[in-house]
Amino acid sequence: MLAESAAAHPDSVAVLDDRRTLSYADLLDGSRRVANGLIEKHGLRAGDRAVVQFPNVVEYVEVLFALFDAGVLPVFALASHSAIEIEDLATRSDAAAFLTVDAFGGTDYRAHAEQLAGARPSTGDGRPFATVVAELGRPDPLAAIRSSNTASTGRSGAPSDIAFLQLSGGTTGAPKMIGRTHDDYLYSVRESAVICGLDESSVFGVVLPASHNFTMSSPGILGALYAGARIVMVGSTDARTVLSAIAEHAITGVSVVPPLVTAWLDSPEAGRHDVSSLRVLQVGGAKLAEPVARRVPDLFPRVTLQQVFGMAEGLVNYTRLDDDFERIVSTQGRPISPDDEIRVVDANGDELPPGQEGSLQTRGPYTIRGYWGGGAPESFTADGFYCTGDRVVRDAQGYLTVVGRDKDQINRAGEKIAPSEVEGVLLTHPAVRDASLVGVPDDRLGERTVAYVIPATAAADAGEVPGEFALRGFLREAGLARFKIPDDVFIVDEFPTTAVGKISKKDQRVDAAGEAETPADEAPADPLVADHLLADIADKLMIDPAALSGGIMLADSGIDSLQLMALLDKWRTAGAAGLDFETIAQSPTIDDLIAAVRQAGAR
Repeated sequence: MLAESAAAHPDSVAVLDDRRTLSYADLLDGSRRVANGLIEKHGLRAGDRAVVQFPNVVEYVEVLFALFDAGVLPVFALASHSAIEIEDLATRSDAAAFLTVDAFGGTDYRAHAEQLAGARPSTGDGRPFATVVAELGRPDPLAAIRSSNTASTGRSGAPSDIAFLQLSGGTTGAPKMIGRTHDDYLYSVRESAVICGLDESSVFGVVLPASHNFTMSSPGILGALYAGARIVMVGSTDARTVLSAIAEHAITGVSVVPPLVTAWLDSPEAGRHDVSSLRVLQVGGAKLAEPVARRVPDLFPRVTLQQVFGMAEGLVNYTRLDDDFERIVSTQGRPISPDDEIRVVDANGDELPPGQEGSLQTRGPYTIRGYWGGGAPESFTADGFYCTGDRVVRDAQGYLTVVGRDKDQINRAGEKIAPSEVEGVLLTHPAVRDASLVGVPDDRLGERTVAYVIPATAAADAGEVPGEFALRGFLREAGLARFKIPDDVFIVDEFPTTAVGKISKKDQRVDAAGEAETPADEAPADPLVADHLLADIADKLMIDPAALSGGIMLADSGIDSLQLMALLDKWRTAGAAGLDFETIAQSPTIDDLIAAVRQAGAR
């Protein structure tokens, strides 16, 4: 593919960063000389695996195609992976080499190489383990690796051979390794380039980690090279860096994850840069909430938003560039190929009709049938469908709307809650920039719901950050069912994120579980005084305590049995150990309820 693009566009710029610029001819020649150097100087062989850890720099693309030409399978680590994680990848893939840079952005990658070399002095067949470090401060960072031989090694193998090992996007345990073949991956790349309108006039800005599947192939780096386009490596994800890079290089397309979109929309940099060159803003990696999607024209008035829903295991869905705006903002697209098979199934595995929510299964021309090394066989059905773990709704036209993950669905006292629904309503609040809902284990409810909210910058600057009462009241007024309103709301400055910038709900769950264990010295000095008890009841009713009259009949207050049980647990912990449910449930008024609690606590 690269040779064909270089023949058609030899003098066109293929890839650049703030240090180097390579034409297509430069890239082809340089990658072939690196390929021969890896064979001649480091003893690599066709079929070997090599862990690759590069930031967003030009050399990444050279090394990538060098490995393809040498028939060596890249194992794609992320730049944010630690030395311990790199060692694990090298061990599980039985790698023969580790390729990286000396240092970038404050990270000492050479130290990763030295640690790995110490842990793996030789390969499984007794050859020395190779560590290859690009010296980014030199005019040619790969000079020490290159051979004088500019011919192709001819060792890249057959189209149906595995080309590389990508990492799964799972959130638990070590990532599974995905073997993608040359033909299945390039099918996806070629079709994606067409769907996304890439051609030789396109300029693709690489904002997300270069080795991530989304950045690589949807249509990404490989799609840009296939089309003869230009690639610009952007050194950071902050709004100033990205928006100024769009203006400086006339970037026409970028691929990002939802948290970056919300951050850019809310940034003071919005509107300060000429971003009129941008034609397509792709958002994927996680669902883009509809309220945020509707705000995209505020920052990019000439851009076409394109939602992307895909996975490293294969299936990719796009909204099309000519779809109407409502479809673009409300769905995550339809599959690339007419031969992609989609099943939406219930808990029993029975297929559901369009319009009903269920678990997504898929089979198709570029979706794997099993993980490399045979891991996680439970992820595949007996008839070869991959169980994605996503919960979706498919419409009659085949467009998918992502509801969440099977593991993200919250079961609160038997009621099922889709986090994306609650998050979507929270995002319609003018003072909310971003929102995330997670479920946390609870002895009484099974799971309780916790919402994390980042306030909009303007609201924070004006001292108008909405509190828990206000936000829960907003959700109730928006018509959200009572059981879907979060049990707790935390106002935070930022969300924890994964290596590729997705919100880490795993970390939020851990944080929320920790918040439930309030240290004794932080608890109210006297939690059973009347004012505190009234505030507890008002909290469950989602109203201001000042608006709650103690004389109101308990039956007329709107409080339900689950809420009373939650209060019972809290008050027992606070000192009313002898309190029972019958006593509080039969209290005629709010004042009577408070009196019963205080009597049980002897306060």
